[in-house]
Amino acid sequence: MCKNCSKPYYITTAIAYTSGKPHIGNTYEIVLADSIARFKREQGYDVRFQTGTDEHGQKIELKAEAAGVTPKNFVDKVAGDIQTIWDLMNTSYDKFIRTTDGDHELQVQKIFKKLYDQGDIYKGYYEGLYCTPCESFFTESQLVDGKCPDCGGPVVSAKEEAYFFRMSKYAQKLIDHINEHPEFIQPVSRKNEMMNNFLLPGLQDLCVSRTSFTWGIPVSFDPKHVTYVWLDALTNYITGLGYDCDGNNGELFQKYWPADLHLIGKDIIRFHTIYWPIFLMALDIPLPKQVFGHPWLLQGEGKMSKSKGNVLYADDLVRVFGVDAVRYFVLHEMPFDNDGVISWELMVERMNSDLANILGNLVNRTISMSNKYFGGIVENKKCADETEETIDQDLKNTVLAAVEKVQEKMDQLRVADAITAIFEIFRRSNKYIDETMPWSLAKDEAKKDRLATVLYHLAEAITIGASLLESFMPDTSRRILAQLNVQKRALADMSHFGLYPSEIQVTDKPEILFARLDLKEVLGKAEEIQQAQAAGRKEEASASGGEPEIQEAVIDLEAKPEITYEDFAKLQFQVGEILACEAVKKSKKLLCSQVKVGSQVRQIVSGIKAHYTPEEMVGKKVMVVTNLKPAMLAGVRSEGMLLCAEDGDGNLALMKPEKDMPAGAEIC
Repeated sequence: MCKNCSKPYYITTAIAYTSGKPHIGNTYEIVLADSIARFKREQGYDVRFQTGTDEHGQKIELKAEAAGVTPKNFVDKVAGDIQTIWDLMNTSYDKFIRTTDGDHELQVQKIFKKLYDQGDIYKGYYEGLYCTPCESFFTESQLVDGKCPDCGGPVVSAKEEAYFFRMSKYAQKLIDHINEHPEFIQPVSRKNEMMNNFLLPGLQDLCVSRTSFTWGIPVSFDPKHVTYVWLDALTNYITGLGYDCDGNNGELFQKYWPADLHLIGKDIIRFHTIYWPIFLMALDIPLPKQVFGHPWLLQGEGKMSKSKGNVLYADDLVRVFGVDAVRYFVLHEMPFDNDGVISWELMVERMNSDLANILGNLVNRTISMSNKYFGGIVENKKCADETEETIDQDLKNTVLAAVEKVQEKMDQLRVADAITAIFEIFRRSNKYIDETMPWSLAKDEAKKDRLATVLYHLAEAITIGASLLESFMPDTSRRILAQLNVQKRALADMSHFGLYPSEIQVTDKPEILFARLDLKEVLGKAEEIQQAQAAGRKEEASASGGEPEIQEAVIDLEAKPEITYEDFAKLQFQVGEILACEAVKKSKKLLCSQVKVGSQVRQIVSGIKAHYTPEEMVGKKVMVVTNLKPAMLAGVRSEGMLLCAEDGDGNLALMKPEKDMPAGAEIC
C-alpha cells in the first residue's frame, strides 16, 4: 500500500491581483503549482489545491473609476478573465477563492477585531512614503534609488489615521522558527534576504488599515477604516478552508492546515514569510510548512511591462503553440533559483527540437514501425533464458533511473530538472532506435523476434515516460498513451520495466503530436498579436479619457543648470573592463566590481544588483567616470562610477562602447 495514501497535502498559489489580465509570467505560477499538485496526487497524497484572486485596494478603486464602473463590476470581469486563463492552461485547482466572497470578508473582520481586542493592533497615525500599486508604506531607507523597493515605481508622501500591528512583538519568535526550520523559506537565498534585510535589523509596526479609499473590507468597529490589503489577502489561505475566528473551524481546515506549500513569486516573499507567519502566531495557528519564492519569467532581459510593450499572454501563446507546449516551456525554462527567459524565438526552438523531434517523432516512428512490421501488435519475443543485450539493459537502466530522479527532483520542487529527466527517457529511446536499426532487422526473417522485442522495449519506455509526463503535459500524456492503447502507469509500478501488456495493438493511425513551426511565420503572428494589443490599449485609454499606456519610447527629464565646456572637461570618462564582481553583503542593491582601466584595477560599487547578477557583469566593457572622489558605500570603498541609462520603469542598462575598445580608452 502507498505510504502516502490519504495523507493530506495542501498547496496554494498567491492570489492574482485583479487590476488587469495576467501575463504569462503570472500564469507560470498556476502551471507550476498544478504540476506539483498533480505529481503529489500520483504519489498518493490527498491534495487540496487552492488559487484565486485578490480584489480590494486603492489601485482597483482608481482603475474602476477610470473605466466608469463600480469596483465590484470591475473585479468581477477581471476575476472571470483570470479564471478563464487558469482553466485554459488545464490546471486542476480544487478551490478558486475571491477576497470579495462574503465568508472571507466576514472572517477578515473577525480576525481584525480579535487582534485588536488582544492588543496586537492599535490606532495611530501613519506618515511615510506610499506606493499605490503595491499599497505599501516605506521609509526613506527602504527605498531603492528613491523608488518602491518592490515594483520600482514612484512613491508619494502620505499621512493618515491608521491601525497598526505590533510586528516587533513576534519578531524573535519568527526568527527562532526560521532558524529551527531551515526548510520553511525556499530557496535559501530568499531566507537569507528576509533575515538579513528585514528581521535582524528590526521590524517596524505594520499599517493594517486605510482611510484614504473605500474599496476594501470595513473594520467592523470603525467603519471609516478599511482593512489593509495584505491582512485581507493573506488570510485567504485559511478562510478558503473554512477557518472560523470564533473557533468553529470547518472540516477542510482541520484536515489540511497547516499548508504544506505556499507557492509565490519572489517579489512578495516578504509578505508571506514575515507578515503572514506573524499574523498566524498572533492567532495561535500553526505556521505553513514551507514558502517557496519562485523566480520571474522575463521577456528578454527585463520584466514584462505594458509600458514597454513586451507583455506575452497565455491565450495568445496557446493559439500559436497549444496548451501543453506552453506548459512545457514555462516549466522547463524556469531555473530553480534564477529568473527564466521567454521569447517567441526560444519557444519555436523548443517546439521544434524537444517536442516535435525528440518526443513527437519518437512516438510516431515507434507506432508506425509496429504497424508496418507487425500489423500494430506489440509483443515481447525475448525468451526467458535469453541473455539481455547491453543496449537493452542500458535503455532499461536509463528509464528506471529517470523514474527515481523525477521523484527526487519533484520532492525538492526542482520541476525543470524533473522534466529534463523525463526527456532523458525519450532521448535514450531515440538513440536505441539508431543502435538497433529496426529497418535493418526487418530485412532478415531470422531476426523478426529481435525486431519485435526492440519495438516492445520502445513501447514500454514511452509508456513510462508518457505516464511521468502527465503532471506537466497532461493532454500530451493522454494522447500518447491512447495511441499505445494502454492506461497511465501508476508511479508505484514504474520501478519495473516490462509491464507493457504483450500482444496489445497500437493505433493504426499515429497522430502528429507537435508539428514543426516556421520561425518567420510565428514572428509574423507575434507581430499581429502585438499590434492588436496596442490597438486594444489605445481603445481602453480613449474610453477612460486617459493617454495610451504605450507611447513612443522617449523620456523627458527636468533640465539641470547649464554648464560650460570647462565644467564638462573636469570629468574623465574611460572604458573599463570588469574583471570580477560580487554582491555587497550589507546591501540589497549594491554590487562591487573590480574594473581594469588601463594598467590599473579600480574597485567600483554600483547600485545595480536588481538589474545584473555578478556573473553577468564579468567581462563587460563599460563606461566609467574615473576621477570621481572615492567614497565609502555600505562599508566598501568605491573608486569611480559605472554609467547607466534608466528608462521610465526604473530599469537600468550599463553604457557600453559601440565597438570593442581597449580598457582605458578615453571617452570624449
